[in-house]
Amino acid sequence: MKLQYIKAIGLIGMSFMMFSCTKKVLEKSPVSSFSAQDFYKTPSDAQAGVYGIYDAAQSVFRMNFAYWGEGRADNVKTAQSGEGLVLMQNNLNETASSANWAALYSMISRANFAVKYIPGVYGNEGGGAQLIGQARALRALAYFYLVRIWGDVPLITEPYTSTEQDIFVTKTKKELVLDQIEEDLKFAAANCVAKFNNSNDRIMFTSGGANALLTHVYMWRKKYSEALATSELVLNNSLYGLVSSMDDWSKIFTTSYSKESIFEVGYNDTETNSLRVLYAIGSYAIYTPSEKFKSSYEAGDKRISYLYDTTLVEPKAIWKFLGKGVSDEVSTPSKQNIVLLRLADIMLLRAEALNAIGGADNISKALELLNKIRKRAGVPEFASDTEAIEKYGDLESAILHERSVELAFEGHRWFDLVRTGKAISTMGPINGLSDERNLVWPIFIDVLNKNPNMVQNEYYR
Repeated sequence: MKLQYIKAIGLIGMSFMMFSCTKKVLEKSPVSSFSAQDFYKTPSDAQAGVYGIYDAAQSVFRMNFAYWGEGRADNVKTAQSGEGLVLMQNNLNETASSANWAALYSMISRANFAVKYIPGVYGNEGGGAQLIGQARALRALAYFYLVRIWGDVPLITEPYTSTEQDIFVTKTKKELVLDQIEEDLKFAAANCVAKFNNSNDRIMFTSGGANALLTHVYMWRKKYSEALATSELVLNNSLYGLVSSMDDWSKIFTTSYSKESIFEVGYNDTETNSLRVLYAIGSYAIYTPSEKFKSSYEAGDKRISYLYDTTLVEPKAIWKFLGKGVSDEVSTPSKQNIVLLRLADIMLLRAEALNAIGGADNISKALELLNKIRKRAGVPEFASDTEAIEKYGDLESAILHERSVELAFEGHRWFDLVRTGKAISTMGPINGLSDERNLVWPIFIDVLNKNPNMVQNEYYR
């Protein structure tokens, strides 16, 4: 059933406009007097409240998933002015649209209301635990983007319900934010359902989705043993499996709801996104494949012809999300889902973790995972880590190369470069990136102007 949660948005839209106030708090606006407790009366209200968080996620990721995850990295280029060029040239400033965290905090605000008030709906029955699990997973998702993009950020886990609360928030150390993210995801993994037995398995958080996101968090924090534990749970989950053919690989993105998908942000004809604007409107596409990216594929890689028109010296579109041979000139909004987590992604993270821990057995297991992805793509498997080292310098680089090509344009590349300490060495020759303090985004000007306690990130002062 396509996007069940969108059906509930009309029921709660006006309510959340009234009490979703974290965004306003961060911008020094009055706190609403609306009582969320009056909204959360029945299990249907609780479900609708969680749907509202997914609705907020649609707004968060409709375009920014690419700005945040690809725009500052080496796989894309742009011939356009505007935000895409600002990011590619590393000319970020406090007016950049991608520097505005308001939509993420709106998503967090809705989650905070759900976490606080859903228990009162169910009393001591515990029936709301799986809904609270989803709310906490979505809150963790928002905070994980915040901490990776801005570093230290305000940590708000209680809803704003009174004018007596302090609205001039300050930053929290990023490690403390990451601690909260872990806590939320552990709760979600323990309390979310294993499966919904319908398409919601891909567009709503299950225990598998929580473990997949937790794997990303552990890899960001270099907690490799913990990442092995959560990734094993994902790989052993019968809900997920690698697709075998390239046509099916393409459908992960163009048709959605693939067995390889773990979590997607759902869209439809009404709730649309900007994939076509980002990747496919002819000479007006914001991003096209970079020269470096086009030269990075190994001979015979079956993925490349599904990503862009290889017959053109200068491809005008990225086909991955919109389909092989998509018309370059159609400017209608896109309804394809945005895939944030999938099995190949988690397999390659697990391979990284195994390699980082080391030992002959772990290296062998890492190669096995890497080779499964390479085999599907039609490129030669590595007979040993020596072959990977000869080709890419070390096994970690071989795995990161595979992530670059397998997960191309899905919003992972910049975070992979930062996470592995390769952002400056990779991007320095391209756009002059040279300062560790420049890895985070600036804080948006409206936040600075309206909150006297908010301090600009050091590099941008």
